[in-house]
Amino acid sequence: MTPEYKAEKIASVSHLGGGGIWEINHVALVAPAAALLWAILQSRQSFFKPYTFAAAFTDFLIQCGAIVCATTVYSGAPQVLNGLLILPAVAAYLQPRTELEKPAKVPSKGDENGKPAESKDEVREPKDPFPVKPFITAYRGAMMIITCSSILAVDFPSVFPRRFAKTESFGTSLMDIGVGSFVFAAGIVAARQQLKEQHFATRSIVTRLRESMRHSLPLFVLGVVRLLSVKGLDYAEHVSEYGVHWNFFFTLALLSPSVAILQPLLRYIPTYNIFAFALAICYELILFCVPDMKAYMILSERKPGDWLSQNREGVFSFLGYLAIFIAGMGIGLNILTRDPDPEEPEAPAEKDSLDEDADWLASVLGGSESEEAKPQPPIEVPQLKPEWPKAALPRLVFWTVLWFVFALWAMWRYGPRLFVSRRMANLAYVCWVCSFNTAQLLLFCLVETVMFPDIYKAKSKELERQRIRDVTSRVMAAFNRNGLALFLLANLLTGVINMTMPTIHMAEVPSMVVLGLYMAVICGVGLALDAYDISIKL
Repeated sequence: MTPEYKAEKIASVSHLGGGGIWEINHVALVAPAAALLWAILQSRQSFFKPYTFAAAFTDFLIQCGAIVCATTVYSGAPQVLNGLLILPAVAAYLQPRTELEKPAKVPSKGDENGKPAESKDEVREPKDPFPVKPFITAYRGAMMIITCSSILAVDFPSVFPRRFAKTESFGTSLMDIGVGSFVFAAGIVAARQQLKEQHFATRSIVTRLRESMRHSLPLFVLGVVRLLSVKGLDYAEHVSEYGVHWNFFFTLALLSPSVAILQPLLRYIPTYNIFAFALAICYELILFCVPDMKAYMILSERKPGDWLSQNREGVFSFLGYLAIFIAGMGIGLNILTRDPDPEEPEAPAEKDSLDEDADWLASVLGGSESEEAKPQPPIEVPQLKPEWPKAALPRLVFWTVLWFVFALWAMWRYGPRLFVSRRMANLAYVCWVCSFNTAQLLLFCLVETVMFPDIYKAKSKELERQRIRDVTSRVMAAFNRNGLALFLLANLLTGVINMTMPTIHMAEVPSMVVLGLYMAVICGVGLALDAYDISIKL
C-alpha cells in the first residue's frame, strides 16, 4: 500500500458528520422486515423445512442480502426495500396455511389396569426457566450481519454512503450505532449468567475478578494482535476512533473486570437500566464540569510519549460503553426468563445457552455459556425484584418508551440538548444506543409473538426445543453460534481485500460483486460449522 493510497483511504473516512437518525431507523427496519418475511414463509408454507440448498439460498438472500442492499444500492430509499420485503410477506400470509411438521407420537402402552397411558406430548413437564428465544437470536444475528458487512462496505465509497461511516467527533451514523449495539448485545447475554447465579452462594469479589480476567484474556490478546498487525503491515487506520494504540477489543476486555468490581453493588440494584442512565449522567458531568475536558478529547495534540493523550478516546469513552453494557444486562434480566404461565411448573436452570453459542459475548461479563454454574449450597441472597410487567413483550414496550424519553430529554428541548458523540460515548450517545436497541428487540419480539404464538406452549421440553429450532433462521443461528469466529474471519477477509484491491476506486458493480461474495463466504462458513455441530471457542 503506497503512502498516497493510504492517505486517500484515511481521508475517505475522516471528518465525517454522519446522517439523520430517522434515515438510520429506516435502514435498520430492513432487518425486522426481513424477519417478518422469513417468519411468514415458515409459518404459512413451512418453506425452510426441510432445509434444502434452495431454502438455504433464500435464507441468505432474505437475512444477509436485504441488509447489504439496505446499506448500499437502496441506501437512498430504504423505504422501497422495506416495501419489497413486506409485499411478498403479505402475499405469503394470504396463502393457505401449512402447519409445521410435528414429531410423530410414539404409541403408548397401557398401564397395569389396561388403561392407555398418556403420551409424552400430553404430559406436562417442568420447563426450562431460561428457554432459547428466537427473537433474541434474530436480533443479535442481524446485528452481526450488519457489522460484518459494514466493516468492508465502508471501504467502497461508490456504494456505501459516507454518511453511514463513523463520524469524526459529533453526529449519528449507521456504523456509530453498530458499535454501541455490539456492546448492548453483549450485556443481554451476560445477564443469563447473572440470573443463573441468583440461587447460589455469593462468590467473593476476588473470585469474580480472577474469573473475569481469565475470560477477558482472549479479548485482550485479540486487541494486541490487531494492534501489532495494523502497525506491522502499515495498514490504514483512523486514530481518532479510539486512539493510537487502543482498539475496540481492549474496550470489550475491560468490561469484564469492571462489572466484577461493581457486582456487589449491582446485586442490590433492582433496575439496572436506571443505574446505567445514572452512570451516563455522572460521566457527562465529568465531561461538562472538568475545565476544557471536551476540548481535550476532541482537539488536544497527541503528545509523543504521553500514552493518555494518544489514547484518550478509548480510555474516557469506556465509561459510556460500560453504561451501555449494564443497560443491556438490565434488558436481559427482563426478557431472558420464561413468561409467566400458571399452568406450567418450572424446572431448575440447565446448561442450554441463549442461542446455543453465546460464549464469545458472555465472556465480556466473565462467564461463559459453555460453563455450567458450579453447584454450591443455596443460601439466602437478595433476589432481583421482578419488574412490572412480567412478560417480555410488554416489558420491552415499557423500556423502549422510557429510553426514548431519556433520549428526547438528553438531545432535545427540555434537557441539556447534547450532540451525540460516539468518540466520547457521552450521555446522548448512550441514550440513543439504548433506545434504538430496545426498539429493535421490541420489533423482533412482536414478529415472534404474532407469527409463532405457540412456541412455549409445548407440553415437553423436547417438543419445545424442536419448535424453537423450526422457527429460527439457520443463517441467524449460524452467526450466533460462532459469532466471534465469523467476526474475526470478516476482519481477516477485509484486510486481505483491502491489501489486494483498490477498493476506494472500484466502480459500483465490481464493489457489489465483491461484497456479495464476501458475505456468501462468511455465511457459508457459518452454516457449515453449524451443520457439522462445530463451535469454535476463542
